[in-house]
Amino acid sequence: MKLNRTQWASVTAVVLALLFAGGAVTVASADRDKAPSTPTAESADAGFARDMAVHHQQAVEMSFIVRDRTRDEEVRRLAYDIANTQANQRGMMLGWLDMWGLPKVQSGVAPMTWMGMGDMSMGGEDGELMPGMATRAELDRLRKASGRQAEVLYLKLMTKHHKGGIHMAQGCVERCVPGVERDLAQGMVDAQQSEIKLMADMLRQRGA
Repeated sequence: MKLNRTQWASVTAVVLALLFAGGAVTVASADRDKAPSTPTAESADAGFARDMAVHHQQAVEMSFIVRDRTRDEEVRRLAYDIANTQANQRGMMLGWLDMWGLPKVQSGVAPMTWMGMGDMSMGGEDGELMPGMATRAELDRLRKASGRQAEVLYLKLMTKHHKGGIHMAQGCVERCVPGVERDLAQGMVDAQQSEIKLMADMLRQRGA
């Protein structure tokens, strides 16, 4: 059958459409092949989630301690904000580990191994597991302090804690797979840097 010009144009359009569709499927398939798989237990993503969950838990603990040791509304408000924020973030990170089917505690692996710092673990130093974390002795002093003494000690301990947290979060920004976890880590860096400046002002106001 001989096709006229109009019919040839229609056939050509259909062929081009099919070729375009096939190309789109191929590209989509290739994109899926490049998509990151579920993190492994040894990945930076999993290591950060595990370690930062522990790091955050101590910040929450210190914040609840100081709220019971002072009546200063400014310190109590900061403590509440830190406890609330870090408890929520900790829940997210533990939830990711559950979703990935990975353990929340990896026995036999030192903290910070995912950052190449496992051999520098401070686990033997009175409970100071990771950079910035308070020792058991420091936590005991906070529990026994009250008023201005408790406020100053908390602000100093939390400043140190935030600096260690920023170091860890920056490690995830540099090593974790692009996505929500890396975005959360960058948010931690920004927020905790801001809180460090606030706590420096609060310490100056208290003559410390």
